[in-house]
Amino acid sequence: MKDISRRSFLTVTATLSAGLALSACTTVDEDGEPVTVSSRVPDFPDYASMYASVQDGGFTIPAVPYTKIPERFLRQVVKDPTGESRGTIVVDTRSHHLFLVIGGGRAIRYGVGLGRAGFEWSGRAEVGARRVWPKWFPPDEMIDRDPKLEKYRMSYDKKNDVYNGGMEPGVRNPLGARALYLYEGGKDTLYRLHGSPEWNSIGKSVSSGCVRLMNQDIIDLYARVPEGTPVLVR
Repeated sequence: MKDISRRSFLTVTATLSAGLALSACTTVDEDGEPVTVSSRVPDFPDYASMYASVQDGGFTIPAVPYTKIPERFLRQVVKDPTGESRGTIVVDTRSHHLFLVIGGGRAIRYGVGLGRAGFEWSGRAEVGARRVWPKWFPPDEMIDRDPKLEKYRMSYDKKNDVYNGGMEPGVRNPLGARALYLYEGGKDTLYRLHGSPEWNSIGKSVSSGCVRLMNQDIIDLYARVPEGTPVLVR
């Protein structure tokens, strides 16, 4: 799913240099607290607690029926199979997994849903923006394929310098509770790592190209990575 904001049309004026250590990369969350990539191995609770209903941002995220999902797609700490440096996000499209490398030979692994045939994307990018409960603007080509989305078509009000349309945030919004926006060369790729209410799509290739996680998982990932985090989709 692709969420386009005014920032999507602007060039990022500064990117991480190739030699910048990720441990030095920080940003701040909505409460002004710094976000850094930690090397501490998290002590996750049991799955029932991990995927329980969550009150967040004024919305109630439903519990995930985790027993209906193969355990390999549930959040867990695993031996790092990526070979990437600490703090890197790696999406493995063959296994439908997203890894956050935490160092010491370990990674946090999340199950993901991916783009169906014809909508895949791969390569290196970075997290260029982070959003809590983002608004969703389906691209014009998606609306053309599915006329039911016409009411969400984006329009630009030049006089007031605002973008109208789109779907308001909420538990039915396809971008879910959080979104990480992928930038390449300082420009928005229009691809996202985002939450989804469709837990049964995890482990499958059904989206329009973006990487979707269960809402409980994207909230966890979002809290662990700052802007500038390198991303590899392979």
